[in-house]
Amino acid sequence: MKFLLASDIHGSAYWAERLVRAIDQETPDRIILLGDLLYHGPRNDLPRDYAPKRVIPLLNDLAATGKLIAVRGNCEAEVDQMVLSFPCMADSSIVLDEGGRQLFCTHGHVFGAGFHNSVDSLPQLPEGSAIVYGHTHVKVNEEVPGHPGIWAFNPGSVSIPKDGTHSYGVYDSTLPVDQAFTHVVMEEE
Repeated sequence: MKFLLASDIHGSAYWAERLVRAIDQETPDRIILLGDLLYHGPRNDLPRDYAPKRVIPLLNDLAATGKLIAVRGNCEAEVDQMVLSFPCMADSSIVLDEGGRQLFCTHGHVFGAGFHNSVDSLPQLPEGSAIVYGHTHVKVNEEVPGHPGIWAFNPGSVSIPKDGTHSYGVYDSTLPVDQAFTHVVMEEE
């Protein structure tokens, strides 16, 4: 199975459109959005082409494919759920691939692996699992320190990267967990 993982769109129509094009090219089995979809948040500058009302139909169209799973970021509010046609208010979601590997998907502000200002609150996970999160806008792809056998993956930020490049992630369930995740950098046009 192939999953596309993205976080922190923050209402950028420009970057949401780029992400939708990437999804069309990647043809994933699942699309996992890790929160902070529509609002830029009080700590962030406005992203390029900030237009949440244009992002809403793009995300709702993704939901119509039946492939979308989303979790709540620290910038989601009840009004977001009112305009989005898919559940987006859970703090986490556990996704199993066809081999039974568990991906604990969250935003990073309630549960996290302790990297780059994410909280250090890792739930009990079976060995070989991964915590997949956003929130920090910084890419991570490594074992969780102090938790042997648990992998951490942060795809970075679609629209407001804090490590210099706009990105999303791809997960390939046919590979060992330490090779299953890759970052894909999106260039500006």
